[in-house]
Amino acid sequence: MRLAIFNAIFIFCCCAWRVLALPDTIFIGGIFDAHDERQELAFRYAVEKINADRKILPRSTLRAQIEKLPADDSFHASKRVCKLLRNGVAAIFGPQSENTANHVQSICDAKEVPHIETRWDYKVTGDVYSVNLYPHPPALSQAYRDILMQLQWKNFVILYDSNDGLVRLQSLLQEKAFSITIRQLNSDGDYRPLLKSIKRSGETCILLDVAQETIFTVLKQAAQIGLMTDYYNYFITSLDFNLIDIEDFRYSSTNITSIQLISPKDAQVQQFVDSWVNGELRHGRSLPLHLRHITTEAALMYDAVHVFAKALDDLDSSSDIEINNELFCESDQTWKHGNSLINYMKWYSSRPYGVGPRPSSPYANMSRYPYYDRLDGLTGLIKFNTEGFRSDFQLDILEVDVKEGLKKVGTWTQVGGANYTRSWAEAVETVETNLHNKTLRVSIALTSPYAMLKENPERLKGNDRYEGFCIDLIDEIAKIRGFNYTFHEVGDKNYGSKDRTTGEWNGIIRELLDHKADLGIVDFTITYEREEAVDFSMPFMNLGISIIYKKAQKKPPNLFSFTSPFSGDVWIYMATAYLGVSVLLFILARIAPNEWDNPHPCIEDPDELENTISLSNAFWFTIGSLMQQGSDIAPKAVSTRIVAGIWWFFTLIMISSYTANLAAFLTVERMDSPIESAEDLAKQTKIKYGCKKDGSTYSFFRDSNIPTYQRMWAAMSNARPSVFTESNEAGVERVSKSNGMYAFLMESSTIEYVVERKCDLTQIGGLLDSKSYGIALPPGSPYTGPISSAILKLKEDGELHILKTRWWKERKGGGRCVTEESKDAANSAELGIQNVGGVFVVMVAGSVAAIFVACCEFMWKARKLATEEGASFGDELRKELLFIVNCSESSKPVRKKSSPAETDSSSIYDESSSTYG
Repeated sequence: MRLAIFNAIFIFCCCAWRVLALPDTIFIGGIFDAHDERQELAFRYAVEKINADRKILPRSTLRAQIEKLPADDSFHASKRVCKLLRNGVAAIFGPQSENTANHVQSICDAKEVPHIETRWDYKVTGDVYSVNLYPHPPALSQAYRDILMQLQWKNFVILYDSNDGLVRLQSLLQEKAFSITIRQLNSDGDYRPLLKSIKRSGETCILLDVAQETIFTVLKQAAQIGLMTDYYNYFITSLDFNLIDIEDFRYSSTNITSIQLISPKDAQVQQFVDSWVNGELRHGRSLPLHLRHITTEAALMYDAVHVFAKALDDLDSSSDIEINNELFCESDQTWKHGNSLINYMKWYSSRPYGVGPRPSSPYANMSRYPYYDRLDGLTGLIKFNTEGFRSDFQLDILEVDVKEGLKKVGTWTQVGGANYTRSWAEAVETVETNLHNKTLRVSIALTSPYAMLKENPERLKGNDRYEGFCIDLIDEIAKIRGFNYTFHEVGDKNYGSKDRTTGEWNGIIRELLDHKADLGIVDFTITYEREEAVDFSMPFMNLGISIIYKKAQKKPPNLFSFTSPFSGDVWIYMATAYLGVSVLLFILARIAPNEWDNPHPCIEDPDELENTISLSNAFWFTIGSLMQQGSDIAPKAVSTRIVAGIWWFFTLIMISSYTANLAAFLTVERMDSPIESAEDLAKQTKIKYGCKKDGSTYSFFRDSNIPTYQRMWAAMSNARPSVFTESNEAGVERVSKSNGMYAFLMESSTIEYVVERKCDLTQIGGLLDSKSYGIALPPGSPYTGPISSAILKLKEDGELHILKTRWWKERKGGGRCVTEESKDAANSAELGIQNVGGVFVVMVAGSVAAIFVACCEFMWKARKLATEEGASFGDELRKELLFIVNCSESSKPVRKKSSPAETDSSSIYDESSSTYG
């Protein structure tokens, strides 16, 4: 009970002391520029709000004393400050003008009166009796840097209108990761010439640091010259970009990023605006429309009055405050509590929240006393550093969205940096939404089968004039992503190559860099140099460089092609083996006793033995075995049978091998090609070779470090006349007409297309490298991701394979060479006289030889008979011929001789003759 009474008495004493501390009315001064109505209204409304709520200053009321003067009028500003000090103000707020603010600050410092500012101030060190609620410029510059790093900007242009902008952007200008071009806006209001020069430079990222009233004009003129498309990115440094009407830019799909300190959608801010408007109406004052939106500086002024009132209340809680009735600029008199009040304002908001007691004295070591309360204003948590600057604050990161207008996508803090709260899915959805129903300009170059004119194109209009693989591919992607497109032929008909002297690009890449096209599609090879200039989608076709050359001519069949299964050496070895084995068989037969037989089996004890394996019979036996025909001669001795068995084994293997290869050699047609690879080209000088000028193949050989390709480049670049062509079609035509004296190097996919239609051409060797075709987009294009994912879907669904089959093997004469090759393959199974003519030649030659030998034998026999019988050669020849032509006779009489000595020999002769005949 006693403790409760003691506490009640203590509280009563404290309240009584507090009541006696502050006067009933506290004057505060506000100096505002003549044209700045929002600052004055915010200042007046903050005073009315504090007086009405009675939560911060329960007994005392604030009374605003407002002075308005022209901007940069330092003389009158000094007079007005002295007037306010004579009226006994406890603090002075404003002005916004730099020159007048500096004069006001110097007077406040001299009189030790707190000076509270809400303006941008580039000073690094603060004044003793001043605090500034505006975000500190170095911290703002750090915020710009962090956000741009998150946006992955590397090269960009800074557009500024005053030197203050360069001060604000110090951290950016000192960042080595950025390549920055600085351009200042002129003062006549026509920024189009400068914007056009930026467009010509190819820069797509623009940082805009200009006055609030200039932002809309700059963006409007940028839209007029084509700088507000999908490929341009803007970062607006103004904290009041949310007050600009963005309806004209909302559907441009331009990437516009900005920041804000206060959110118009915040409940506290909306309540403040409603109360502001209604309060003015209650006082009989109607606010114009342009004053019904709160600016950052107006919100800062509102928060500044609350910071002052809170610090004044905290100071009153710890000491007895006396506010001077008047101060004179001419005297040395100062306000003794000014230093304490300004320290409370600084240190109050620099301490952690909710820990420790309040300090008993403003002159104590303030770092030891964390404060109990915190102040969250319209501009967020209010904290100052020891210099009186506000360096710890939070910014909202905004982006222009088609659906929601200005949308918050992240926040920035000094500790955490830029933190995007937007998910990856939301970012993709935004891009896809922008792409939907948008009409893209697609740049193409006519080349088969990727992009071609239809038959009678003059009768057709627009996209209907074109057909081809790439035309169908764009159509399939458009169906997936829901955009429209128009095709446009590039003026110089080039894909895009970089001039080594000027560094300028031509062709489709030039149009993409100039943003005259949204997409570029053709047989566009993705190279490092091109990738550095523009963006590429996921590859829709993989390929490599190869050689197209005149198809090798078919060799005319060799008359003796039946000898092809064995080489000449093998035939020589076989002939040698035949001779050797025949002679060996003859010798062994004469050595082996079992080979000598009784010629007359009826005679048991003959006078002589006979050997049937004579030299001629040995040759006949081996040749019969070789021809798989056999003979009546059979070896009897073991040794001769061994030789015969080995010979039969030899002939089995050789004949089987010959038969197996004979079919292939007779049916497969041989091609005679002088080159089989790139190495063959590099080693010779007779056949010229080249590629398309300024194409990716041209760059490949020019920049290659491989010795073979370096030699090839040297040969191509030094060849006269030039071996380079203006197009792939010209190169193919040159190959067709060169009769094997020219080879052309180009992508394998195009070679596949050509050889399907030109049956006299073929691909030589494998791939010299590995590369891909892709769709080119302007650098930084937001549509690269959606286009790539659509290509991936088409690849997974097999649509790309279907498209390639359609345009390579079905349309425009595709598949013709496959049909002809099938016919040739069927015909190759039929052996013509060219293939087996040699066999007939051998047969005829053998028959002629047999006839010749028979005639010789016949004439030799007739001469021998004429000699033996003493008749003339003509008579004997006539008799024999008459007998031969009498085909009805199948037996011939034996001629008898009169001499007994000749009887035996004649009978033997007659027996052999009857057998012979």
